[in-house]
Amino acid sequence: MEARPVPAVDDGRIVARLGAPGAGPLMLVTVAVHGNEPAGPRAAQRVVSRLREARIALRGELCVVTGNVAASRRGVRYVDRDMNRMFLAGRIAALRSGAEPVACSEDRELLALLDVVDPLIDAARRAGRPAYLVDLHTSSADGPPFVTTGDTLRNRRFAFGVPLPLILGLEEQIDGTATEYFGERGLVTLAVEAGRHDDPASVDHHESVLWHALVRAGLVAGRALPWLAWHRARLEAATAGLPSVSEVRHRHRIRPDDRFEMVPGFRNFQRVRRGEVLARDARGEIRSPERGLVLLPLYQGLGDDGFFFGRRVGRVERMWAVVLRRLRMLWLLRLLPGVERVPDPERLVVRVARRRAPFVPLALLLAFGFRKVREDGDALVFSRRAWDSRSPFERPARRPPRRTGAVDV
Repeated sequence: MEARPVPAVDDGRIVARLGAPGAGPLMLVTVAVHGNEPAGPRAAQRVVSRLREARIALRGELCVVTGNVAASRRGVRYVDRDMNRMFLAGRIAALRSGAEPVACSEDRELLALLDVVDPLIDAARRAGRPAYLVDLHTSSADGPPFVTTGDTLRNRRFAFGVPLPLILGLEEQIDGTATEYFGERGLVTLAVEAGRHDDPASVDHHESVLWHALVRAGLVAGRALPWLAWHRARLEAATAGLPSVSEVRHRHRIRPDDRFEMVPGFRNFQRVRRGEVLARDARGEIRSPERGLVLLPLYQGLGDDGFFFGRRVGRVERMWAVVLRRLRMLWLLRLLPGVERVPDPERLVVRVARRRAPFVPLALLLAFGFRKVREDGDALVFSRRAWDSRSPFERPARRPPRRTGAVDV
C-alpha cells in the first residue's frame, strides 16, 4: 500500500528534519522505540542543536523520529506490546489494508511512524540515494556501549565506521525489530545499545555514535567536525579491552510464568565459565552453556529475553566471510550433504536436513551470513538478507555508447 505524505503537523513524532530533501544520502534516526529509554532523544537533540549552531550544511537529509510517543510520555517500555517486536511486514500490510484491526496502542504508534518515514524512504529509492537507519537504545543493565546489525557486508562497513564493539547475530535472534524490517527493505541499518537507561553516560555514547554515523553515511565530512576525534576517544575509552566483534550463540527466551530472575551483578560482555550460574527460574538454575560472554542480561520487569550468550569473532573469521561473499561462492553450499536452496522472494534461504546437520559446518553458513535459524519439521532453515553487498536503492550503471568503428583488443 502506498504511504501517505509526511504530515505537516504531527503528534511530536518528528524530533528534527535537517538537510536537503531529495539530495544526497538519507539517514533516519529512531529514538524511544521503547518509551523508558530517554538517552536517545536527548542525544539526538544535542547533535541537532550543534549542527544548527555551527551552521553545518548536510550533504543529504537527516530525520530524527520518536518511535513510541505514547510510551515515551508515560516513561514505560511499552503501553500494550513491545513495539520492537512488531515490525513484521505481513502484519503491517494487514493493518494498513484493514484485514487486521488496530488492536493496541503500539499498532497505532507503528502505523504513525511508518506514515512519517515511508515517504522519505520511497523518495530516496526513486532518486537512487542511499538510505540508512540508526536505532538508538539502552538497557536495564550496566555495561559498555555496543552496536549490532544484520550480517550483510553493507551493514558491516557502516558499523565499522563507529568505534564500538559490534555484535553479529543478535538481530537475527529476534523477530519484528525495526532494523530487520527496514533492512529487508534495503536500508543499511545499525542498532546502538549505549548503556543503562538512567546513566548520563548513555546520552554521551549515543551522541558520539551519531557524529560518526553522519560521517560514515556521507552526510558530512569528518574535517567539518573538529570535535570528532574527541568523540572517538570517548567511545574507545568506554570499551577498552573488549573484543571488536562478537557473535550471539544462544538466546534465553522467557515467559511471564517462568519467574525468571537474573543473578545480580552481570554486565554486558562479562566473561563467564562453562556451567556458571547465570539466572534462576521456576525450573531451577540456568547455567552458562559454554565459556563466553553474557550479553544484555535482563534486570527489568518487562522483556521477552532473559539474556543472550556470545563469543568473540577473530579477525581471520571476519576476513574469511568477506572473501567468500565478494567472490560469490554461495555455490559451495550445494556441495554440503543435506543442504538445499529454498526459493524465497525476500531472503536467501537454505534448508538443512536435521539428520545431516551434525555434518554441515556451521562456521561456513555463518560466514555467508546465514544467522537466522528456524525449525521446520525434520529440518533446520537458515536464512539471510538478499541485499548483502549491493543496495536496491542504487541505480544500475549505464554503459557508455559504443563508438562506431571501435575495435575490441
